Amino acid sequence: MMQNIHNAADLAPHYDVVIVGAGPAGLSAAIEASNHGLVVLLADENQSPGGQIYRSVEHASDADLGRMGPDYANGRSLLERFRRAKVSYASRATVWSVGPADEETGDGVHPLELGISLGGIARPIAAHRVILATGALERPFPIPGWTMPGVMTAGAAQILMKSSGLVPSGRTILAGAGPLLYLLASQLLRAGVSVTAVVDTTPVENRRLAMPHVLGFAASSYALKGLKLLFEVHRRARVIRGATALEAVGSGQFSTLRLHRGNKSLHIEGDLLLLHQGIVPNLNLTLAAGCDYVWDERLAAFRPAVDICGASSVPGVSIAGDAAGIVGAAASAHQGELAGLTAALDLNRIGQGVYEQRRNELARKLARALKGRSFIEHRFRPDKTFRVPEDDVIVCRCEEITAGKLREVAALGVPGPNQMKAFTRCGMGPCQGRLCGLTAAELLAQCRGVAPGELGYFRLRPPIKPVTLGELAALPHTEAAIVAVAGWVERAAEERRTS
Repeated sequence: MMQNIHNAADLAPHYDVVIVGAGPAGLSAAIEASNHGLVVLLADENQSPGGQIYRSVEHASDADLGRMGPDYANGRSLLERFRRAKVSYASRATVWSVGPADEETGDGVHPLELGISLGGIARPIAAHRVILATGALERPFPIPGWTMPGVMTAGAAQILMKSSGLVPSGRTILAGAGPLLYLLASQLLRAGVSVTAVVDTTPVENRRLAMPHVLGFAASSYALKGLKLLFEVHRRARVIRGATALEAVGSGQFSTLRLHRGNKSLHIEGDLLLLHQGIVPNLNLTLAAGCDYVWDERLAAFRPAVDICGASSVPGVSIAGDAAGIVGAAASAHQGELAGLTAALDLNRIGQGVYEQRRNELARKLARALKGRSFIEHRFRPDKTFRVPEDDVIVCRCEEITAGKLREVAALGVPGPNQMKAFTRCGMGPCQGRLCGLTAAELLAQCRGVAPGELGYFRLRPPIKPVTLGELAALPHTEAAIVAVAGWVERAAEERRTS
């Protein structure tokens, strides 16, 4: 049965596999790996397992399940299997580094080492294999006024609904592109929220680009669910398609959304604006671990370079689910299973024959789950107008850096985003580039007239999440650290004697 760990002091010094993230991919990887006898730790920042898609599903009422829809309710069966698995589970845990360990284990293998904070204490733990299932982030949506009170992301609103049962009380406007925009609109409508309008910024030409992939979409599980969702939202709310410019305005508080549609200008009054234009892989821990990555033009985002089983360029590190490329909950679960299965093979817990039989089974399931994704990626690809803003729009919210300031620095000839960061501090704030990294990379690439992949992304180093001095002080002293400090003390004492 699953074992809960509440304090870093209770962590074992070594695990066969450490999995980061308790969404569909991480949960499935943990179940698969434990089924083959591996000693598994699953670490997650949230209070309970499920990730974003299944957030708080174990505690949801029947009314909550009805409001969120059947895909949300499906998470309960996965969590029941996880609770029965022989794994260690650390909730409210922050993994802030992944890298090679300094010391080998008793079997002569040099494992990986992770820095983890839990219960106010930080500890390094070793693992033969690490599976990163850190999920996705909402794509930045920098429009004029997006930093003012009364403007939030759609994902943040959904988190409040799932975790706390909180819904907007005033006139709510949703704007942007992507399936989540309509999913959240339907969930809010079922909860009795006054949805004033749904403003769709999906480029009109996306329909033409998606048409070659429509047959695969029609044969997928997405088609019927998507049509039902669109019908429900169109029936119960005002939907405005083809918006080409957005601006949130108000006197200290959002009050009006200004938008352009063709040659018309519209003003929609409201109390809350929810923005969304898709999701992108959460790369921060992946890049800090040294994994290679590529620019995916179809996603208009960077993603890790992995094989079908999730293996990255760093030996022993696998990446599964939306962290490796946006694939949805069902495909994420199968990718997690493949990563857990491959860990069992690598650690000699199963033979090649058993591995290949199970791998082929999972690969078939994964292929079925991925049906329709090409259509979705082409149909809902956000327009570059909304990905790279005008000069007066803030790009880096932490450091209040505008697009105009970044363009000034780009004109100096900076070779990449890291030099831009050094000049402006864009990406140095608490979010570590999560809210500005993609925008900054695309903006610089646009200024240079090249693809973002040629310039790369921010260089990320651990710790990738804030760590307190108290947590660092609680870290056990390694032999190398003791020698380093002792040497410094001896040199200081010698200097005092000779001065």
